[in-house]
Amino acid sequence: QVQLVESGGGLVQPGGSLRLSCAASGSIFTIEVMGWYRQAPGKQRELVATETSGGNLNYADSVKGRFTISRENAKNTVALQMNSMKPADAAVYYCYAIIRRTLGGHTYQWWGQGTQVTVSS
Repeated sequence: QVQLVESGGGLVQPGGSLRLSCAASGSIFTIEVMGWYRQAPGKQRELVATETSGGNLNYADSVKGRFTISRENAKNTVALQMNSMKPADAAVYYCYAIIRRTLGGHTYQWWGQGTQVTVSS
């Protein structure tokens, strides 16, 4: 099995910063993509940022210039540094990964359990 465990959520004031971390463990051969999605109440889950194993980055337009994703491939971890946060950033943030569990095997999507981020004064 595979587990994605997030940490670092909480309450932050508008304009403040927060850092999320996620660690993947279990039966993993490679992690092709790792990153973050978020879901606010009444809204669909949306991409925040992802990074491929080759270092290609993808950010939502709404977070470009404010959020930074960073992976450590050797440790199967990913972090999201969130700066200049806005009330619109409040959501449950989910760690996401596309994982290959064996050499030549299929890839599968995995999700963490989610961590709440609240932006309020």
